[in-house]
Amino acid sequence: MHGRIAYRFARSEARERARRYLRGLLGRVERKNGWQLAEAIGEDDPQGVQRLLNTAKWDADLVRDDLRDYVVEHLGDRDSGVLIVDDSGFLKKGKKSG
Repeated sequence: MHGRIAYRFARSEARERARRYLRGLLGRVERKNGWQLAEAIGEDDPQGVQRLLNTAKWDADLVRDDLRDYVVEHLGDRDSGVLIVDDSGFLKKGKKSG
């Protein structure tokens, strides 16, 4: 998947961090917040990931489109053309989760 989006990142450092970030997102990290993802991809703190998402030169809309195309190719149904992602089964923790 990274091969499809890597060229969207202008700098090699951002491409490498994007690869690791993607691996973290798809990995077994229980809570996908900045600290846990940073630790999962071998960083000391979330600043590098935040820099990737906020200031690195890349087009989020184009990356989204690339990833959507990947998902449609691998999970899409050619007959119906429908893919529904339902996160309503997310296990809430505590009494204040909405």
